[in-house]
Amino acid sequence: MANCLGLYVENNIIKYAKVAKEHEKIKVQSFGVKFFDNLEKAINQIIEETYSYKIPISINLSEEIYNYFDMFALLNKKDLSKAIKTEFEMYCDDQGYNPNVFETRYVVSKNLQDKDKLKVIHISENKIELTKKVQVLNAYKLQNILPVSMAITNLIQTKPKENYLIVNIEDHTTVTTILDENIYKVDVFEEGCQEFLRKINLKENSMAKSYEICKNTTIYTFEGKELQETEMGYLEDIMPTLYAIVGNVRKIINESEEKITKIYLTGMATLINNLDLYFQEYFNEMECEILKPYFMNAIPDISIQDYIEVNSAISLALSGVGQGIQGINFKKQTFHEKLADWLKIEVNPGKGKKSKITTSGWFTNNLGEKLDKTEINLLRTVAGFIILFIIYSGFSVLLKNQMEHKKQEAQESMNYTNTQIQLADNDKTKIDSRANNYAERIQNLQDLNDRLIDASKTRDAIPNLLNSIMFIIPENVQITSIQNTTGTHMVIQAQSDKYEQLGMFKAKLDTGMYLTNVISTSGQQENNVIKVKIEGDLP
Repeated sequence: MANCLGLYVENNIIKYAKVAKEHEKIKVQSFGVKFFDNLEKAINQIIEETYSYKIPISINLSEEIYNYFDMFALLNKKDLSKAIKTEFEMYCDDQGYNPNVFETRYVVSKNLQDKDKLKVIHISENKIELTKKVQVLNAYKLQNILPVSMAITNLIQTKPKENYLIVNIEDHTTVTTILDENIYKVDVFEEGCQEFLRKINLKENSMAKSYEICKNTTIYTFEGKELQETEMGYLEDIMPTLYAIVGNVRKIINESEEKITKIYLTGMATLINNLDLYFQEYFNEMECEILKPYFMNAIPDISIQDYIEVNSAISLALSGVGQGIQGINFKKQTFHEKLADWLKIEVNPGKGKKSKITTSGWFTNNLGEKLDKTEINLLRTVAGFIILFIIYSGFSVLLKNQMEHKKQEAQESMNYTNTQIQLADNDKTKIDSRANNYAERIQNLQDLNDRLIDASKTRDAIPNLLNSIMFIIPENVQITSIQNTTGTHMVIQAQSDKYEQLGMFKAKLDTGMYLTNVISTSGQQENNVIKVKIEGDLP
């Protein structure tokens, strides 16, 4: 039978649940909620009350950061890990963080938008925070440190092609999106129970009493009764936070790549009566319900309501007995723990207990007793296995070093090839630049040639025009000036003592043989001389 004690710790409250699993049967042996001023002392009390000296313990992360990366699906496991590490380092560089201060894990799922890529949920936690948790439980068998947003999925049984949201409203709120049996996204919001518990605590001066007030508070829907003044006072503290959470959930649903079919509600806020009905009023197009651990339905004579408030702790404990996603444990095993696990030796049995060594039930012996012949033979057998393991490890290390050397040589060859490719690219860039320069010079020469041709066309324009019109100028008309202003455009200044003579001259010019688009001014008379300006274009 596998056992685990789940501890969910936030601010000054601990939720705990001791879970046992035998085959597929799961049982919650003990559970509860404890308020504390001294965390280490409170944990010691819980372990004593649940008699959990020897069993594994799972505890939650507290300040984890979630990032999302898209990776090519064809990458092998090693290259995928390197690519994810590079993406996280780039994120840290953008944020001004030192990536070495974080411990990281990741979960890979299908990318619903691009089948050629994978969606990576990357989780990071400050190593200082991890060390604090390890030190608090140093005297006991700490096995798992997990993000509760991932562990909470242990409490439901998903179905293919169905999509869920798990809204876990604790001190803060996490919303876990599950699409087609895959965790697809985790959203974290500051809004949570700590906001209204703090407000109620200011009135009651007791966090435990504030907690009980939440358990006895009821949200009345639109069809509910008229509220009493005392009830309304606490709801005024609670409802703004719940309304903000509803808004955040609505935004997640609107942005979801798939239609959400069900919303599960869990966490401290489920102590408030009718929380599911309140959410149902805002999300009437889908089912909203309080999250009840799936295995509870198989346990008769049990008050499920009592278990719901410790759902987070139960989910952590289930991870400790082998349920849920693997590979997201932030607790690193020491060499001593790995060796003990390999030999199945029980270490660190509990605070204040005499040390024992038990190896797969073969023998039990207090350290102070004299070993008999059978025990000595067994120890020799174990020692032999250890020696064989060390020899095998030595060969493995040697082989690994040779492989690393070959890999380094291959990498150097790749680097040299990449350098040559870069040099070729640089030469190509220079050639392209010179080609563009030559093309620009050719264009300039062409433009100059066009201008010279145009100039040659108009160079003799005025003499030619004068030769053409000398025979059509009326007797009393004088040309005072003629100009080639632009291109083929001509401007003629003429004068005469008679209007009809100037009009006749303009009409002859406008026949199309001499000028086109002919226009003239109305004429100005000065000292019995009429002056006009005639304009037109050479045909």
